[in-house]
Amino acid sequence: MITSAQNPHLKDIRRLHRRRTRDAVGRFVAEGEDLLAAADAAGWPAIERYCAAGSGLRGVEVAAEALHAVSALGSGTRALAVYEQRWTAPAGPVCVALWGVADPGNVGTVLRGAAAFGAASVALGPGCADPYGPKAVRASMGAIFTVPVARAEAVEELPGQRIALVAREGEPLHGPSDATIVVGAEREGLADEVVAACDRVAHIPIATESLNAAMAATIALYELRMARS
Repeated sequence: MITSAQNPHLKDIRRLHRRRTRDAVGRFVAEGEDLLAAADAAGWPAIERYCAAGSGLRGVEVAAEALHAVSALGSGTRALAVYEQRWTAPAGPVCVALWGVADPGNVGTVLRGAAAFGAASVALGPGCADPYGPKAVRASMGAIFTVPVARAEAVEELPGQRIALVAREGEPLHGPSDATIVVGAEREGLADEVVAACDRVAHIPIATESLNAAMAATIALYELRMARS
């Protein structure tokens, strides 16, 4: 049993929590029994797995106070594990691409929406938060283990018809069934050159000024799902 937070394995977990750049080490941490169960259900094996001593959970036992010391959750955790990151190419028929979405909670929420509405992939463009960072992983509610995550440096890499989602511009959003929805940050939106590289521009008709980036992406995914029904 591990009894000290100074254990080399636990110190490594703290380093993984603190990393700031995407795929800096190729590994990530998931915390909590539900996330670990989601990884198990997806057939995603853990490199290392730890649990609180006496919890009856699977993994190397760690004294509760030592596990709490390395947890990124304010309330601590009873279980955590380290996994290898997985990256793929952007894929359709439905993809959502994020450009400049720096909030990890939004990135994780988009992954959750992508899982709910059957997107084939989520592509992360320049300026996006790390989808494997602690906040994004938690916000994904396990979708990080089921939705393929891709990198994209240019709009031309995205599959299907590329639709730039821009508030109050273009036509109201509707299918086609083969498309990538390109979503920018809530305040800045998409850069002009990104919009110009897309095939068309669309908006979600709303009564307010704007939508949260994750909410806009989720509504767009729902619209594409309905187009395929």
